[in-house]
Amino acid sequence: MESKWNSPSFNGNFLPNDRSVTQEGFTANWKVLQLNRNYPQQWIGDQYSQSLNQSAFGLDLILPLDDYQKAIRSAKYAIMTIALTFLIFFLVEILHGRKIHAFQYTLVGLSLCLFYILLISISEHSNFNFAYGISSLAIISMIWLYSMSVFRARRISALLLVVLCGIYGFLFVTLQLADYALLMGAVGLTAILGATMYFTRNVNWFDLSTQKLKTSAE
Repeated sequence: MESKWNSPSFNGNFLPNDRSVTQEGFTANWKVLQLNRNYPQQWIGDQYSQSLNQSAFGLDLILPLDDYQKAIRSAKYAIMTIALTFLIFFLVEILHGRKIHAFQYTLVGLSLCLFYILLISISEHSNFNFAYGISSLAIISMIWLYSMSVFRARRISALLLVVLCGIYGFLFVTLQLADYALLMGAVGLTAILGATMYFTRNVNWFDLSTQKLKTSAE
């Protein structure tokens, strides 16, 4: 069998003896001998009909990254996106002495969850990339504008805007990758963890009240 489809999924009782899958398509050759099957070369009647059904083989032409699969994969990264955004607010609260109420954290968390609802609903009527752009733009703008009243510092809000754009940009690039998605995610999370450890290296976690006083004095 030969086709220009580059994402086949071979299945059934017999796999190809020789196969080649490239970006230009695939070729596959099956070789079914009388020794590796449970029915003879010829017969009379339908006594081997069940054996024939059990010996079925072939392939499926799959879509490796369609819009619904991208939406599902983006939902799997929801914990990472929400945790990183909360981490930014928490670091601002610790390093800059800005008190953030639990209700404000809740509103930010709800807006982050709304991103996935927008993404799925818009992607049902358009392509995934357009839906992702509209959803991320709406949520990033919402959190950024809200942070201006929470942080009361334009410089910190601008930094939050840059970080959020980086997070959603990183997520978008990861969703587009089929073979290197795990590697991209691992490298990105390692870099984020390293940056967090660097910026919090001087925080006295045993006495955060003193840390806030020092930060406010500075």
